[in-house]
Amino acid sequence: MSRIGKLPIPVPQGVTVNIKKNLVTVKGPKGELSKDLPPEINLKQEDGQIVATRNSDHRIHRAKHGLTRALLNNMVVGVNEGFKRELQIEGVGYRAVLEGSNLILNVGYSHPVVIEPPQNTSFEVLDKGGRRIIVSGIDKEVVGEIAARIRRVRPPEPYKGKGIRYAGEHIRRKAGKAGKVK
Repeated sequence: MSRIGKLPIPVPQGVTVNIKKNLVTVKGPKGELSKDLPPEINLKQEDGQIVATRNSDHRIHRAKHGLTRALLNNMVVGVNEGFKRELQIEGVGYRAVLEGSNLILNVGYSHPVVIEPPQNTSFEVLDKGGRRIIVSGIDKEVVGEIAARIRRVRPPEPYKGKGIRYAGEHIRRKAGKAGKVK
């Protein structure tokens, strides 16, 4: 049996979960999320917990068991606490600025790059020079996608390490030209 799938999902105070067939709606202090989950997985709410069970031991049902449980858990955590992803900008003259709710990146192109936040997502720029960006929201999938899209604007290069990287990400550095020794 799936180790992830058989774990019960605790529902904290202030969070309500509504299950109708395979449509699950989760409401909490930060917002509301709804998602169509696979019909092969049965969801039951009992004693302040949600338990996911599968109909059979078929290969597809086993695969979707842990996935469904993880998606539902991310929804519950998202509406209660939210998710954050932090990015760092490295490079001379590279910076980020907030203009309204839009994020404007100046990362070495001839023009600034404007990124608009989707619904239930926000940006925050830290540091004086605009070197740290925090993407926060209630949907883990959307927060990760927006952070990846920001990183894709100028991914870190391996020679000087300039670009946009996730906080804590290690960039493998390459040696420069063979004739130059530092």
